[in-house]
Amino acid sequence: MAEQTFDARRMARDQEDRIAGAAAVYLNAMKPIMHFQASLLRLWADNAELCARNYEKGIETFSSAVEQQRQQQRAA
Repeated sequence: MAEQTFDARRMARDQEDRIAGAAAVYLNAMKPIMHFQASLLRLWADNAELCARNYEKGIETFSSAVEQQRQQQRAA
């Protein structure tokens, strides 16, 4: 009986080791993909920030042009 319990524990431990090994292999295989995805996300965020800055500059330029035009109309 004790031998059967020992076999069951050994089998469970072996199965856990196999699962842990498979998980380690999977995570190591995923590292380059995760790194690539993180790089793409950083690139997207940088482009979104650049777009927002350009939009703000455009609004400022447009506002300045409108204000200048109003001043010229008042002066005329």
